Amino acid sequence: MIEVLSADFMIRAMLAAIFTGLAAPIVGTYLVQRRLSLMGDGLGHVAVTGVALGLLTGASPTWTAVAVAILGAVLIEIIRERGNSGGDVALALLFYGGIAGGVLITGMAGQSAARLQEFLFGSITTISVEDVWITMALAAAVIVIGIGFGPQLFAVAQDQEFAKVTGLNVRAYNLLLAVLAAVTVTVAMRTVGLLLVSALMIIPVATAQQLTRSFRTTLIAAMSLGLVASWGGLLLAAWSSFHVEGVSPGPTIVILALSIFALTWPLGAWLRRRRRRQAPFEEVAPLIHHSIQEHPHQHGENCGHPAIQHGDHLDYVHDGHRHASHDNHYDEH
Repeated sequence: MIEVLSADFMIRAMLAAIFTGLAAPIVGTYLVQRRLSLMGDGLGHVAVTGVALGLLTGASPTWTAVAVAILGAVLIEIIRERGNSGGDVALALLFYGGIAGGVLITGMAGQSAARLQEFLFGSITTISVEDVWITMALAAAVIVIGIGFGPQLFAVAQDQEFAKVTGLNVRAYNLLLAVLAAVTVTVAMRTVGLLLVSALMIIPVATAQQLTRSFRTTLIAAMSLGLVASWGGLLLAAWSSFHVEGVSPGPTIVILALSIFALTWPLGAWLRRRRRRQAPFEEVAPLIHHSIQEHPHQHGENCGHPAIQHGDHLDYVHDGHRHASHDNHYDEH
């Protein structure tokens, strides 16, 4: 196992996995915020045509995939913004057209289905030095732009009308996000494959949302989880290859990401219930106070009941009510 980890091909694979795992959830966070979680799937299928064009012309499939994916992303934004069809219809059109065009052109190039499968399902252990440098450069660009323009991209993804009022160029930032998504798809192409790339973009974000409340912490947690899933899945596939034949890193990375989500879901459900119990009432009107002279429980800092700030005092949640100590009695509401 140690010999495998120190091999040149494994070092290249681990570098690609690290950068991919960090970059993919950044774009995925904004896509989830805009309710475009399936955009990665659509662009992944469009990129198949780009890969096929590279195989046909003898150019680098990575660069042709980048070019075609960016073109597809721009088309999606134009159709979504100006066309009569919604964004989901635009994704569907590119979904089928991209995969059909890719398979057709691959056959015209005289390449076998096995060659195309390297890009459809990933082949990180066969990645070349040149592809590693390309992956690292593109992923670094996505990370810098995704974090550097975070406030603007978040504002556009959260509320476009508010973003317009504040003076942001909403169209430009929408196009920027679409281009980032296209680049991310090609970055993860050799890691998890074009058919599974959306999983690495979305699943870490969905997992992070189980545990976090703010956008910033969700972004940081999603990046961390993406790194754990991509690197851990690669190492798990390498270890499994000694015991079971045919274990691919790409599907293993996705399965590991799904497993982490399944493990954190109960904790997320418990946290949501706990937050609801701490704020059981929505204060839409002044609360009516009832004086209680006798109270069987003495509330305090270590009494075990949730405390909620209410004006200049604390309310303690107890038996479905809020109790507040006033002089020699308790107010209940």
